This record gives sequence, structure tokens and C-alpha cells, in this order.
Amino acid sequence: MATPIGEEMYRWAGDLFPICRSITGHGVRQTLRYFQKILPELTICEVPSGTPAFDWTVPDEWNIRDAYVMDDQGVKVIDFNQNNVHVVGYSTPVDSVMTLEELAPYLHSLPHLPEAIPYLTSYYRPRWGFCLSHRARQELKPGRYRVVIDSTLAPGSLTYGELILPGREEREILLSTYTCHPSLANDNLSGPIVTTALAQELAARFDRRYTYRIVYIPETIGSLVYLSRHLDQMKRTTLAGFVLTCVGDDRSYSFLPSRMGNTLADRVAGHVLKHRAPGYATYSFLDRGSDERQYCSVGIDLPVVSLMRTMYGVFPEYHTSLDNLSLISPSGLGGAYQAILSCLDLLEENYTYRMTCPGEPQLGKRGLYPTLSTRENSAIVRNLSNVMAYADGDHDLIALAERTEVFAEELLPVVKSLFSAGLLKKVD
Repeated sequence: MATPIGEEMYRWAGDLFPICRSITGHGVRQTLRYFQKILPELTICEVPSGTPAFDWTVPDEWNIRDAYVMDDQGVKVIDFNQNNVHVVGYSTPVDSVMTLEELAPYLHSLPHLPEAIPYLTSYYRPRWGFCLSHRARQELKPGRYRVVIDSTLAPGSLTYGELILPGREEREILLSTYTCHPSLANDNLSGPIVTTALAQELAARFDRRYTYRIVYIPETIGSLVYLSRHLDQMKRTTLAGFVLTCVGDDRSYSFLPSRMGNTLADRVAGHVLKHRAPGYATYSFLDRGSDERQYCSVGIDLPVVSLMRTMYGVFPEYHTSLDNLSLISPSGLGGAYQAILSCLDLLEENYTYRMTCPGEPQLGKRGLYPTLSTRENSAIVRNLSNVMAYADGDHDLIALAERTEVFAEELLPVVKSLFSAGLLKKVD
């Protein structure tokens, strides 16, 4: 079911979809400036080409103004302005006339998806190329074609966005998304959009327990650059982290764990999905393919997971022009938003508790025991009893909920009533 925040996010998607984004360039800046209007405290940072980032180096900046293939009748049979996926990302400039036979090695299509334009990139090896539907490719006639890619690849900078929302505690929750794909809706435009909606909600809260580190980066090179600048602090303060990508469709929910699968982020995401999206798809870290690769890599080892709708690489439209605005929906975006917000809300409330008195306490004299026997009251009594049975200083809220087989959100009122009555104390 669509919600107001889902509808608003879908409007953002409509505004941002036409922009040609890559790992560098004006499209990234334009996208971040759009989000900056929603999040005025978002900082846009530039990292010069040639800057080292661990074993990598920030590449030259790529920008494109136009690109087309024109037949000898003056008809543009491939036109970047009709769909920016038509050009291989990071294509070097070209302005030439060639035969169809000469052009063929530079054309890319998908015979198994004849109506789809594939999305391809060549960031770290200079080349150029065009992508088109296989149907359109088969319709090309022998002859001479004018081939133009009006692009620049030159020293510039890599652009990323950062928003830090301070909390009462120094410990941080990381939200990371990437802004490096052109007109693709689920992968990856949905990620920055849901991240922005979550950031907007978190920024409006004036009593945050944790500090939130929210970053918009180009995939892979961006996370490496960001980690190379902030690793010491992030290793010291990161409590849990989430990579937001492919969060826009209505088909399913998916979970990809951290490298070892035993972090607080793993626990809260798995718990929320079990209760909010039974039957969700679980993947292994062996299936990784986004920035969790960097955040969880050996030597980095941050507690970061990916909570998605249909996972990247699984849906048939992935990395093609079929990943358009019809693939995502207000309800898909809104559902992902609510699921991830539930994770954040539970983390905010996730304390470890210990009972303060030996033996089972007398609840009636404290007004905690229902005086009327109903099915609903029976559930309340059961939750009270089970929380008291396992609040031993070793179980946090999520562990209590898992142990008692109840959604943690349902246990919160019970825990708070016992705490207010002095029967529970928080354990560091």
C-alpha cells in the first residue's frame, strides 16, 4: 500500500531519473544538489583525480554532452538524448564515419532480452561504445554511419555527499548509498531516494541516541575513498551500518549479511525482516556485489549489511533500460523505508537489561498484572513473564525478542513498564 512518504519518494525519482550519473561528473553533482535542497546540512565534497585510496586512485572526471550514431539519411539510429544508457559509461570522445562492419565491435546488445538496452561501463580502461536493444541492432542496414561521442575525460574530481547527525552517544549508525548509475531506477536511484527520506526523518528528531553517518558515494571507488579518509573513526565508533540499494520494487525483500554474519546489524535486520517480511530471500556474503564488499573487507571489518527489495543481479531488468520508473513504485519505496526505519528505531531502543530483584516480582501491587482474563491480557502476561525470565544482563532487547519469539516492537511497552516500575535496570 502506498503511503505519503512513498508517493513523495516516487516524485523524487521522476525528477532524478533523466540525469546521466557516473562515478564522477556533473550528473553526480546535480543529483547531490537536489538532495541538498531536501537536506540543507548535506555537505558536498570533492576529491581530486589522482588521489590515492588504499590500493586505488581517483580516476579522471568524465562528462558527456551528446552522443549518437546517424545513418546516411541523417536519422539518429542511436541517440544518447533519448536514453542515456545508450553510451558505455566513461566512453572516450569519438567523431568518425565508418561502415556498419567497422562499427559492429563497438555495439553491445542482449539477444536474450531483445527489447532491453544493456548498461555497460569501462571506468578503468579507455574505450568507447554504444548500447542498443538487440531488436534495433538487427534493423541496422549496411552503409556508412556518423559516430559521435561528445565527452571529456580529464583531471577533475570525485564527488560525494556526507551528512552527520549527532546523537547523545558518539557511537554511529552508517547509512551508505551510491549515486553513480545513469537512468536506472531500482539499481541504483531507489537507494539514494530512500536514504534521503530516512535522513529527513532522522534530522527531524531532536533526541537521537546515536550519531548517524549518512554518505552518498560512487560505488566501489567512492567507498574506498571515503574509508581511506575516515577509517580510524569509523572502526572506533560504528555500531551498525546499512548499504541501501535496490529498495524500490514490490516483488520481495532480500538480506545480504556482513562477512561473518554475526554483527548487531545482522541481528536487527534479520529480526525485522522475519517479522515484517516473512519469506524474505537470504543471501550469503559470497553473493556480495555492492559496497558491503569494501565496508566488510579484511582490515576494514565494519558491521555493515544490505537490506534490499529484490537483490541486484536477481531481477531480470537489472543493468538494462528495463530498470525504469515502471519497475519501482511508491509502495515498494515506502515498504523499504519502513523496514529500514524499523531497524533504526530498534537500534535506538536496544538496551541490555537485568532484573533488579531475585525471584518473580509481585506485579499486581505495581499495577502491571491485568485484573481481567482475556486473550490479549494473556499475551501481555506471557511477554512480561518471558522478559523477566531472560533479562539477565546478557540479553539485549533484540535477543529478548528472539528468545521469546516476539517482534521486538511488541516487547517495547513491556520492557518500558518493567523499567519504570524499577524491576529492570540497564546494563552497559
